[in-house]
Amino acid sequence: MKRILFLSLLFFSLTSFAQKETLASPDGNIKIQVYLGENITYSVFLGDETIFKNNGLSLRLKDKVLGRRPKLKGKKKGQINKKDFPVVPLKFSTVINHCNVLRLDFKENYSLEFRAYNDGVAYRFITNLKQKDIEVYDEEFIINMPSNYIAHLQQVKSFKTAYEDAYTTLNTKDFNSETKMANLPILLNTSQQHKVLISESNLTDYPAMFLKGITSNKIKGVFPKVPLTYEVEGDRSMKITSQADYIAKTIGKRSFPWRYFVITKEDTQLLENTMTYNLSEPNKIKDTSWIKPGQVSWEWWNGASPYHVDFVSGFNEETYKYFIDFASEFGIPYIVMDEGWAKSTTDPFTPNPNIDLFELIDYANKKNVKIVLWLTWLTVEHHFELFKTFSEWGIAGVKIDFMDRSDQWMVNYYERVVKEAAKHKMFVDFHGSFKPAGLEYAYPNLLSYEGVRGLEQMGGATVENSLFLPFIRNAVGPMDFTPGAMINMQPEIYYSNRPNSASKGTRAFQMALYVVFESGLQMLADNPTNYYQNKECTEFITQVPTTWDETIALEAKAGQFAVIAKRKGEQWFIGGINNGDEEKREFKINLNFLDKNKAYNMISFQDGINAGRQAMDYKKQVKPVNSDEIITITMVRNGGWTARITLKK
Repeated sequence: MKRILFLSLLFFSLTSFAQKETLASPDGNIKIQVYLGENITYSVFLGDETIFKNNGLSLRLKDKVLGRRPKLKGKKKGQINKKDFPVVPLKFSTVINHCNVLRLDFKENYSLEFRAYNDGVAYRFITNLKQKDIEVYDEEFIINMPSNYIAHLQQVKSFKTAYEDAYTTLNTKDFNSETKMANLPILLNTSQQHKVLISESNLTDYPAMFLKGITSNKIKGVFPKVPLTYEVEGDRSMKITSQADYIAKTIGKRSFPWRYFVITKEDTQLLENTMTYNLSEPNKIKDTSWIKPGQVSWEWWNGASPYHVDFVSGFNEETYKYFIDFASEFGIPYIVMDEGWAKSTTDPFTPNPNIDLFELIDYANKKNVKIVLWLTWLTVEHHFELFKTFSEWGIAGVKIDFMDRSDQWMVNYYERVVKEAAKHKMFVDFHGSFKPAGLEYAYPNLLSYEGVRGLEQMGGATVENSLFLPFIRNAVGPMDFTPGAMINMQPEIYYSNRPNSASKGTRAFQMALYVVFESGLQMLADNPTNYYQNKECTEFITQVPTTWDETIALEAKAGQFAVIAKRKGEQWFIGGINNGDEEKREFKINLNFLDKNKAYNMISFQDGINAGRQAMDYKKQVKPVNSDEIITITMVRNGGWTARITLKK
């Protein structure tokens, strides 16, 4: 008993005499308290609520641990308040970066920088070590929740993952050492129903972080180690046969990735956050005039199978001309030629003999359409000269697939790829990829990442899972979900196989995804024949921009519904999606975001009266609207609603 009392007094004594530094957000609602004692810990508060208590952080190198017995030699507070202008604006053409900053400098030649925003907090290590190279054996990232939270996350069996698992929901009290780890980002519901989105930014020359439960309401970061030797497995994979003891070998003078927490009282704030961008490196490409985001017609999901045509469809020249003609007619700037365009997946320079690729490139150019080519990452690694060759051919970009890893080597591979592509004015779309973590802003020719349970998963792309995407995966950066199905079914009768690929949810749901989901490269996944047969839907979809000047989240509850308005120039679009929990949901939407001095027309697509059973049922409506109006949006289960609002002529 005396020993317990002594230890309690000792702990009280140590914490009482620990130096405390405090940083608040510009509006004062969010606060960080940093404690410098035997270790460095920090707590985070939203108003009167303790979000995290005594979180741990340190950086373990080969010969020392940065963060143990810290000796503070200086500190500095400041504020960032500036406007930024993203090259590829997914939410806002002008982003406000406004936060208070605390930098703590330690005698051991490292620093910690904390930032407090009105919607979250972030920190990072900065080292100024004498060694040219250092080995990082581990990074301590420990978060302590003061009570049970609800966690929404993608759980994975190993560090080898395509980041396409469905979201699971669990109590943090049950997220322990026996539970599968999770990749970032994850979303937490606090005991007071506030939201915390956890992710990272400025990820460079370092592995991606995963999260693992330790004990009840306590989570730590875990990292893949540096691979040393490999064995090639087929045309698109390498098996790691040995690895180092450390997670990164890097330079001694550098900034490490930001660890960030978006903390919000309202779910709508998650849809408007720009935290990844605010913490990323600035654009490194001097001339960006050639970077052109846009929509893409894609043949893989529908099996390259047009019908009602006078040629044999497939991965052949006639079919690709059909896709080019479709793209040209509807103003779609790109088509993807996916797996099958080349004679071999390991040879990027020899096209399929059924295809005259150079004739297709010339044909597409005459139709104002550019071609994007699919490749495995391993083929790119073995043939980095392909960027120069493809550029000379007139290829606009590449879709690179099956990386399925995020160790330091693979993170560096992403950067090598986009840098080389930028030299030759080509854009990149990564599939089989980890989540966005800032590279897409440093190199804006990186237009999108997959890393999502998207439509290619067919029945696995449930509406329930997709309703988490705007709040988790898409909340950290661009997402290549590949929407656009014209065959739509309610889940209880769902059946789908290529070439008759179908989606779960209603037609209006699929159409609304073009407004709700963000991607610099937005696919039209279905068969052009189906788009021709549903022309009014196709005309609407192809008028939806891929970049935006302004985003306003109107109604939102993670996993249940999202209604969002976006502006491009003087046009507004509204998209709403709804899960299957209720037969229908109804929202009153105030159009006061419109210019009060102007009159508008609205074209809307909503779930039809029978859409709850026949998911392809929809209703189109055209009506005048103005800023004083309140409209009613009704969505059936697994349904949607979308509209385009333009100035009256």
